Amino acid sequence: MNSKKRYLGYIVLYIFFGNVSCNTNTQKVLPIYNPADFKSELVDKSLRNKNSNHTVSDFKLINQNGQIITQDNYKNKIYVTDFFFTSCATICPIMTDNMAKIQKEFLNNDDIMFLSLSVTPEIDSVSVLRNYANQKGVIDKKWNVTTGEKKHIYNLARQSYFAVVEQGDGDLQDFIHTPNFILIDKDKQIRGIYDGTNVDDIKRIIEDIYVLEN
Repeated sequence: MNSKKRYLGYIVLYIFFGNVSCNTNTQKVLPIYNPADFKSELVDKSLRNKNSNHTVSDFKLINQNGQIITQDNYKNKIYVTDFFFTSCATICPIMTDNMAKIQKEFLNNDDIMFLSLSVTPEIDSVSVLRNYANQKGVIDKKWNVTTGEKKHIYNLARQSYFAVVEQGDGDLQDFIHTPNFILIDKDKQIRGIYDGTNVDDIKRIIEDIYVLEN
């Protein structure tokens, strides 16, 4: 009987440590995205074949409080970016509400931030953004809702975050934003692409942010 008990004990230990090993080995690792991983319509022609070493560019924007926001505000931060405009009555309200849900999840985590860029900066002035931020529950220390020089925003969209489609006359920098949320890590690399209108994708981005933290 004793030998049988020892044998059963060995089996239990084998199963236990085997499961621990499997869980450790299968821990989720997020991919690193490069321009070649995106649909070509989202990427500036000069970058479409680039498949390594992409990081988002430095930026200079103006937030809902009239403050200048640069990459320094996001140094050593994990952050989520999207493109929107305040007068959008279709997908933007859904996107903004979902961004607010993610903000709430990480409300007390100073390592997690958010960045929204207006694709109609000539309309979305600081006062307009301030009103929008108030309505949508934007917390200033967590989330910058920004305007700026249109060509600069266009270049960020097409050369850094790959979240808008070019439309109309390129000289006028006309573009249409997607519903995409883009997840950026502390090294300025793209680590995830999500549909900001999709409930399952919002759950997924929250999970992935926790993965990046660990």
